[in-house]
Amino acid sequence: MSLSASLPRVAIVGYPNVGKSTFFNRITETREAVVAPEAGVTRDRKEGFAEWLHRSFVLVDTGGIDLKAKEPLSDQVRAQARQAVDLAAVVVFLTDGKTGVGPQEHEIAEILRRSDVPVVLAVNKIDLRPAEERQNEFWALGLGTPHGVSAEHGLGIGDILDAIIAALPEPAVEEKSSVPVNVAIVGRPNVGKSSILNALLGHERTIVSPIPGTTRDAIDTLVEHEGTPVNLVDTAGLRRRGKRSEDDVEFYSSLRTIKALERSDVALVVVDASEGLVDLDLQVAYEAQRARCATAILFNKWDESTIDLDMVTARLNAKVQMRPPWVTISALTGRNLGRVLPLALDLHSRYAARIPTPALNTWLEDLRARKDPPQRRGKALKLFYVVQYEESPPRFKVMVNSKALITRSYGYFLENRLRDAFALWGIPLVIDFEGKEERYS
Repeated sequence: MSLSASLPRVAIVGYPNVGKSTFFNRITETREAVVAPEAGVTRDRKEGFAEWLHRSFVLVDTGGIDLKAKEPLSDQVRAQARQAVDLAAVVVFLTDGKTGVGPQEHEIAEILRRSDVPVVLAVNKIDLRPAEERQNEFWALGLGTPHGVSAEHGLGIGDILDAIIAALPEPAVEEKSSVPVNVAIVGRPNVGKSSILNALLGHERTIVSPIPGTTRDAIDTLVEHEGTPVNLVDTAGLRRRGKRSEDDVEFYSSLRTIKALERSDVALVVVDASEGLVDLDLQVAYEAQRARCATAILFNKWDESTIDLDMVTARLNAKVQMRPPWVTISALTGRNLGRVLPLALDLHSRYAARIPTPALNTWLEDLRARKDPPQRRGKALKLFYVVQYEESPPRFKVMVNSKALITRSYGYFLENRLRDAFALWGIPLVIDFEGKEERYS
């Protein structure tokens, strides 16, 4: 499901490692936010749907606010959290009941008191006796009732949701909107995915850093292009399967990237043109194809590139069955960024289109006249008719005299000629062959 810009936002803020991502997953009933024992796992704003008492809202997970941290990206994490507060209708200040009230809680509380946003105070980990005993200490923050919860075990979640709903403004009358096109921005680490997203939006929606692996969650952002809603999904960089350990954060980030592809209509595979097209770029394109996304290649950092496009195109066509279209861009200089969303929407229009049956069968008749079908043991393959019966992605049924006569090479030939005739390059196709052995013997 894509996020609605008209729904109120509820931001979760707090010190690092108090359980914000666990709380986010509990409320949204998902496992979308990466959770790990170490502090500082969440960096960007992560958004998800939540519903309680027939009220829907967007819950926003944020990076931990440590006003004294000096680690790389700390300033950007704090800035993302502050932006979440500025855009929120309600803020949930999540604290760690086990550690009690400290100077950092008072500092964050002071920031929240200065904002005009209603604050719901939550004391996490009350399933532990020390946290339960310290719950009343949090009255000292001056933010009202401290609501005891256990994000891990679900204790007190109903009460905290009641408090959130009570603090939300009255719902506005929402106009019926069309379903957005889901566009995933994918690639290996540090190729410029977040820079492209921010350049398309015109502001810093996600943290950008030369440190590989900066983005860890799949971050949804709803925009509109010429009247069409588009849900842009920034994703964590994909590494080789052998490089992913089930014990590290990047393993779960990669899983969320794959899940983001599976729920997307279009994949924009970002390639670092300053380094050329490498094997891992082709693997990412394969993952997009396997997820049945319409796919295009973005050669980013073109201002630093010296690659031969003819050689790269030939390699793409040889290695990626869909033969995706490409465009050269630069998130830094703005080169061709205006072509990115139109390309994605053009791919989606063909991905979601249905080709009329007469047009398909005219094409099939011409194909039969130009190339003899394969034979086995003196029996020739006969192609009777073709029909498209699904879209998004397009799925076709070809009626033949015998499925046993279909060779792998002829199946690919048929697929490529279909792409060529109906401009389906970059579009995943499903072709089902159905035999009529008894009727057409």
